[in-house]
Amino acid sequence: MAEPRVLIDATAVPADRGGVGRYVDSLVAALDEAGAPIAVVCQPRDARLYATLAPHSRVVPTAESTTTRTARLAWEQTTLPRLVRSLGVDLVHSPHYTMPLASRAASVVTLHDATFFTDPVLHSSVKARFFRAWTVAALRRADVCVVPSAATAAELARVTRVSGAEVEIIQHGVDEERFHPPSPDEVRAARAAIGLGQMPYVAFLGALEPRKNVPALIRGFAHAVEGMPDPPALVLAGQPGWDRQVENALDSVPHRLRVIRAGYLPFDTLAGFLGGAELVAYPSLGEGFGLPVLEAMASGACVLTTKRLALPEVGGDAVAYCGVGAGDVAVALAELLGDPARRAMLAEAAQRRAKEFSWAASAERHREAYDRAWHRHRRAAG
Repeated sequence: MAEPRVLIDATAVPADRGGVGRYVDSLVAALDEAGAPIAVVCQPRDARLYATLAPHSRVVPTAESTTTRTARLAWEQTTLPRLVRSLGVDLVHSPHYTMPLASRAASVVTLHDATFFTDPVLHSSVKARFFRAWTVAALRRADVCVVPSAATAAELARVTRVSGAEVEIIQHGVDEERFHPPSPDEVRAARAAIGLGQMPYVAFLGALEPRKNVPALIRGFAHAVEGMPDPPALVLAGQPGWDRQVENALDSVPHRLRVIRAGYLPFDTLAGFLGGAELVAYPSLGEGFGLPVLEAMASGACVLTTKRLALPEVGGDAVAYCGVGAGDVAVALAELLGDPARRAMLAEAAQRRAKEFSWAASAERHREAYDRAWHRHRRAAG
């Protein structure tokens, strides 16, 4: 029997490609390259991008605005089911928690983490309530739910208590063309984009939101380097969060120390930024997977992270770990900055481990999940 024709709903992907965007983009490209029968519906601004990423697949830009969460949800519940019928697809993959409830096609939904339940204070209250409700709805109604780690699967089972949900653990991959040990020219280009000169630096890449624990990183960094005659800089790359904790932490940093808020860096500078750092620090309070850690590993960086949730599934023995408090971060940073040989050993181990994660393998597992969801849907339909 032929495999199901799949429509991937990429309308929830934000313009700045954070973890969800990189997941959808990379998965679409890998599925298309493998010859999977997919179509992609996306926001008009992304039509050209997906036509390039998936040249053998049909790309359908939305005719109406889906840029706000309310508008996108309304489109998903009303227009998307009609689009499914008109395209004649067998299955809809909704890669960001929500799904069309009225669609007659089979359904796969990706649930990225359980922190809306376990750590609601790390999100705005409206966002936490919204995603808690949709996570439960997806577990009850989707034919298959995809999660990126065993930790996420276990957490969702514990906090939602939804019985009978079909959950598939499918790890993310890493884009080796974009994330690789950088050349000297790539490092120079990244430094130029930051305005850093030749100063050594500790790197952070991610949204500056509470879950990423950036205030503890800032305070820990300040303690770790305060006695150094020539301390490195701390470079925070990523979009700002929704609270003032980062600003408050920055206000406490001594003036002689340099902390740079680099903002959103272009994709083509990321390998140089990550691989050119003395180390990459990512002391997250919990990740459903930890794509920034994997991307830093693939870029040849020594990585410091935490053992929260899925991060050990990604880092294994190839990264350094610390607690989540500023004092824990300070001790670990000081030890690594004072031990170049250990940093080099971890960087080499990280590159080897990163090769175990590929988007081709992830795409193949997604195709298997699509097939299971389709057959489950057909059996339920009689």
